[in-house]
Amino acid sequence: MFEYFYNEIFRSVIIGFGSLFNDIEVRHKDSSDDTFSIIKVPLAYGPTQKFLARLEQEPNLNRPTQMTLPRMSFEFNGLEYDPTRKSTKTQKFLVEGPDGTSVARGYLPVPYNMNIELSIMSKLNEDALQIVEQILPYFQPSYSLPIKIGGKVDTTINVPIVINNIEMLDDYEGNFDTRRTLVYTLKFVAKTYIYGPVTDVTESIVKKANVGLVAAATGSISNGRLTSSSTYSRDVTYSVTPRAVKDYDGVVATNLAENVDNEQTVFTLADATKVDKGCYIYIGKESMYVEKISDNKIVVRRAQDNTLPQEHVLGSEVFNLNAKDDAKIEYGDDFGFSGSYL
Repeated sequence: MFEYFYNEIFRSVIIGFGSLFNDIEVRHKDSSDDTFSIIKVPLAYGPTQKFLARLEQEPNLNRPTQMTLPRMSFEFNGLEYDPTRKSTKTQKFLVEGPDGTSVARGYLPVPYNMNIELSIMSKLNEDALQIVEQILPYFQPSYSLPIKIGGKVDTTINVPIVINNIEMLDDYEGNFDTRRTLVYTLKFVAKTYIYGPVTDVTESIVKKANVGLVAAATGSISNGRLTSSSTYSRDVTYSVTPRAVKDYDGVVATNLAENVDNEQTVFTLADATKVDKGCYIYIGKESMYVEKISDNKIVVRRAQDNTLPQEHVLGSEVFNLNAKDDAKIEYGDDFGFSGSYL
């Protein structure tokens, strides 16, 4: 039942979350409102208690190696299943391989919420307020973080980061030698998805068929049948491969440079170098075969692959039907064939 896979989802979300707070600064001004100090706030991964313990256990507050404030830390501390975002269990998705011609298929991901805490530690309340104010406006209450999914999934998803709560701790009790620590804790939820294993389906679809055409047979006839000594002569082999009859990858090759009626076979493209002679193109819902190309004019056979001729307006998108589209043909799709004699 189980197999090894690793899509680096949790790791990617944690790294992406931390990168949001890399460039926060605290600025100090004098009585003339001139800035005399700019501090880039350090950020590290780890529990808040670890940093507080280091502050409290340092006996000599005058040592130059003493931990400086302000600083921030963040920690991933919880994971919860989110049933409100669950989709149909049996629904699947397709992802394109790095080469653009292979396709992998898997079940839709499972929604999970990652609980992440961001702690802001400061000696001065003014420093803490500056940091908090640089963060909160971006969360209303969520911020969409693009996350690159690794492994075979190899796609990018947008993960909403929602801020749920803000807590403040002002640790001022103690003697005069005790260092004051002001801690703001911001609690976030990252609404991510967990992808399972995917399998390559490129090879599960018939990609090529060879048909041998028998022209004649020799041998004696007995009771209306050829005898066992009969020999067959195969004159020619016809090779066919499935070919996409519609666009799958969504890549626009060029655009129409004029209006085209439903009978016109010669028309102008914005850039005819983006299409190939002897190949198929797709405009609107009509498939066409490109017979000739001259400058930006092309000669086509209209209404191919059981599509109907249509009128197309200036600026209509022109798609190439190529190997990337062929690789995405699924079970149940309509498709054509490209053939050759061997």
